[in-house]
Amino acid sequence: MNDLLWLLPGLPAAAGAALLPMRGRAVPAVAVSVAVVTLLLAMYAAATRPATRPISSVGGLRAALAVDGLAAVMAVTTAAVALAVLVYAAGQIRASRGRFFGLMLVFTAAMLATVTATDLLVLLMAWEVMGACSYALIAFDWRDGGRVRAGGVAFLTTRAADLGLYVAAGCALAGTGSLTVAGLAAAPRPWLDLVAGGIVLAALGKSAQLPFAFWLSRAMAGPTPVSALLHSATMVAAGAYLLLRVQPLLAATAWAALLVAWAGALTALLLGAVALAQADLKQLLAASTSAQIGFAVLAAGLPALAGGAAHLVAHAAVKSLLFLCAGVWLAALGTQDLRELRGAGRLHRPLGVAFALGAAALGGLPPLSLWVTKDAVLAAAGSPALYIVCLGAVLVAAGYAARIVLVVWLPPDHGGTVRAGVLELLPLPPLTVVAVAFGLVGLWYGEWARLVGAGPGEPPPTFPGLALTGVLAAVAAARVVRHGPDAALGLPGFAGWLGLERAALTLAWRPMTALAGALARFDDRVVGGAVRAVPRLGTALAHWTRARAEPALDAAVHTLATTARRLGTLARRPQTGQVHTYLAQAAVCLIIIAALALVVWG
Repeated sequence: MNDLLWLLPGLPAAAGAALLPMRGRAVPAVAVSVAVVTLLLAMYAAATRPATRPISSVGGLRAALAVDGLAAVMAVTTAAVALAVLVYAAGQIRASRGRFFGLMLVFTAAMLATVTATDLLVLLMAWEVMGACSYALIAFDWRDGGRVRAGGVAFLTTRAADLGLYVAAGCALAGTGSLTVAGLAAAPRPWLDLVAGGIVLAALGKSAQLPFAFWLSRAMAGPTPVSALLHSATMVAAGAYLLLRVQPLLAATAWAALLVAWAGALTALLLGAVALAQADLKQLLAASTSAQIGFAVLAAGLPALAGGAAHLVAHAAVKSLLFLCAGVWLAALGTQDLRELRGAGRLHRPLGVAFALGAAALGGLPPLSLWVTKDAVLAAAGSPALYIVCLGAVLVAAGYAARIVLVVWLPPDHGGTVRAGVLELLPLPPLTVVAVAFGLVGLWYGEWARLVGAGPGEPPPTFPGLALTGVLAAVAAARVVRHGPDAALGLPGFAGWLGLERAALTLAWRPMTALAGALARFDDRVVGGAVRAVPRLGTALAHWTRARAEPALDAAVHTLATTARRLGTLARRPQTGQVHTYLAQAAVCLIIIAALALVVWG
């Protein structure tokens, strides 16, 4: 494949761009067909592990793509989830199909470029495209001001964190003269620390980790297929993937690895508590995304590459399954409120069963997928304090997962029907199979670790650890079932996402907008005033010139012309045409010349 590897992100990017202005029923079919081909390309790349030849770019920098074990796993996961979501969207999205499916394909292409990039140049371009597409998709219904503001909050929050990647790229050039990801750990200090800090900042922002988690709440304003893709295999997974990719860099600085590990662990615990306090289904799933990605971020800091990669794959299947199931209910019942969704699983039992299995996997209940992947991460936690925090996160995850299962399977308080089309149901069985059965990776964990390129010292899941996490998850789930789904709502401060958005508005947004307003007024009044004064000054000068200077100038020209005319008249008088007159004039001139000569030389 080699240079054909550029087709992996290039095909969905080109097809997406071509679909943007299109309309008609053929758009979803074209988008799904492109997604199928993209998945086949990803599978072929995963099997052959190609690498493109570096190409020269700006400033002589080299850009290339390559597929190793970790990139292969994430490329196939991204392409597969994108296909499932696009099939679902083909049955649900009716308006602006060209714009929607085009943006979704470009969004997928940006993630594929991110996972296969070997240098920060390609990574930066893909990172930026992903952020722009996320804004456009969250604010897809651009006539709704609330959705547009939500997209703006998400975009500006991640955009502020993305500046770290520019800092990292600049410092990498200064320290190593290259942007190759594999060479970042070789940068000398202080460039090493600056590169690590920039990448950590960008990754935590993209993956909605503390303190940036609140933007994921606003992202729920987008259509359900957008949430399903953004929360599972793209965008939020990109930051965790990048941290897993640069594990040698984090280890070389020491402090960066510790910071990343604690950021992931605290996000898993605190955002899990936020999820437990939500009364809105999509908000609960959003908070749980931050919490679950926290385990993958923790894996990057430990390090636990194999466990983190396995967790990303399992979470992608689980979260896309949950969002797609929830989307059917939200469209049929017209509400996201958990109290009004009571008994929704009974109204369409296959859908309810798929959702229950996905939620059980999300809660880490044995023997489902995330039960194994969480313990694979925890097995590498050497710090007792870190381990205890993560066990708390396991408990909380089981609590919010049990809560949503209990809500949707309780006897309904109201009537109603839930109907789903074939296209909406088609992706659910394969996603359910992966959500349930991917935990079998624990049986072949050594092979999995070698596949993703993990180090030989990374510990596998252990039976005591699996037993402990499984028991804790079961106990937490049983407690929620016993006390009812509403017993978990009394968590002060957590329902509002820890006040993170209010803090960001107070500490960053309002001062920034105040400064921007002051600069705008300075621009309007001072800079703009100076610009506007220039034509006014020119006009005033023209008026003065016409009133004062022009008459004087006309008079001077008139006087000069009159004087020249009179001199000409005088000069004509000696011209009589008589020879003796000319002889007399010549004699006079000679006398004058002689007199002057006597005066000068005499």
